[in-house]
Amino acid sequence: MTTYGLLSLADYLVSPIDGGRETQAVRLERVVDSAVQAEAAGFTSFGVGEHHFSGYILSAPELVLAAASSQTTTIRLGTSVTLLANTDPVRQAEQLATLDVLSNGRAEMTFARGVSEHTANAFGIADFDELRPRFEEYLKLVLRLFTEEAVTWEGRYRAPLDNIRLEPRPVQKPYPGVWIGGGLSNTSAELAATLGLPLFLPSLFRWPGDYLEIVNHYRRTFARAGHDGSARLGFPSYLHVAATSQQARRRWRPHLEHYRDFALTIRGAFGRDTDFDSLLQGPAICGSPAEVIERVNEINETLQLDRHLFLLDAGAVPEHILNNEMELLATDVLPHLA
Repeated sequence: MTTYGLLSLADYLVSPIDGGRETQAVRLERVVDSAVQAEAAGFTSFGVGEHHFSGYILSAPELVLAAASSQTTTIRLGTSVTLLANTDPVRQAEQLATLDVLSNGRAEMTFARGVSEHTANAFGIADFDELRPRFEEYLKLVLRLFTEEAVTWEGRYRAPLDNIRLEPRPVQKPYPGVWIGGGLSNTSAELAATLGLPLFLPSLFRWPGDYLEIVNHYRRTFARAGHDGSARLGFPSYLHVAATSQQARRRWRPHLEHYRDFALTIRGAFGRDTDFDSLLQGPAICGSPAEVIERVNEINETLQLDRHLFLLDAGAVPEHILNNEMELLATDVLPHLA
């Protein structure tokens, strides 16, 4: 069964309509408010992404999720993603465990390697090629800190540990929800499968079907590893819903194009057309409630998703439009999804 969540990356862009921009405080307050709205609408999870030194302003996702945890009671709260290689794994485990306690067992994290050499350098990693082995070493250490009473450890990329006990202890057992973010190569998929962890695909302007080769490899590797349970997969879609198809396309087009232009300056093109109409055939969903339901179910079927996150607020979509979308999602979309 597919579950549904909301995702925000907190891009901080001027409005493509009037050139205005809210304050950073208001932007982050709105991210927290969207978690409250998502819970009320019937979403089961809420995620925020981590970025540094760019047009995004969500660099400390755990703090934003902690704020959201104080205003919600049931929705799961997670990162999408946490750049584990850029931080200390012991400190990261402490933060996730603390969030799990504060939220009464609702915390999750999607750990990823990261793809920005500029960001890695700023966090003291001079050799970008070491990011991958550093990430894998840190991930395995985090899992040990959660599952063992006390950890004695020695690795390559940080000081050794001698009988270190993680505090506080997380509410969820054996540990809070841990996903692996990846999908541009088989490497992260193999790591997730080997460790028995779910895989979350990236929020890029790629078509869902473009990931099928890697997804199939992940599921085959997971099955061969002999884990209990089955492989789990998550995917984010850019989404906009309105009363009619015409209204949805008219009011979303400037915002999606605005965000596309910004995002492509950071990550570059991926070999697919990224004009508005082409995006609506691939990574973006736009239309009336009925059209949105059809496209969501189509993507779910293509990838056999366990979790589908919707990104609504990219490109400086104004608050009153987002509120209208949430109402439609709550009443006309979520109750009717497969």
